[in-house]
Amino acid sequence: MPNEIQNPNGKKKYDLGERTAQFGEAVIEFVRSLHQTPINLPLISQLVEAGTSVGANYMEADGAESRKDFQHKISICKKESKETEHWLRMISVANPARRDECQRLSKEAHELTLIFSSILLPKK
Repeated sequence: MPNEIQNPNGKKKYDLGERTAQFGEAVIEFVRSLHQTPINLPLISQLVEAGTSVGANYMEADGAESRKDFQHKISICKKESKETEHWLRMISVANPARRDECQRLSKEAHELTLIFSSILLPKK
């Protein structure tokens, strides 16, 4: 499957592999700035795992061996991006002063979820 896809308006192409990698990098940069408290540590670990796996699973999907393999790996991307939203919500509760940053990252995780959902829709 090609790494570049067209957005819904059909005009502009973007690299989903690059976008998911940048998202993982943004998650890493964000968690580096969080205080390592007993509450934050497990949340940070979960967020890093979910947030960085979106891109890793997308790259696996990009190299899929069959359409079924591709769909399975894209569904994992979707689940991981949704899980990332959850951990960002928990971190925003634990760190109210960082709520805006969590919301910004959560918005990107949600957009990725929508993209993966649209990829999984049956083609007509």
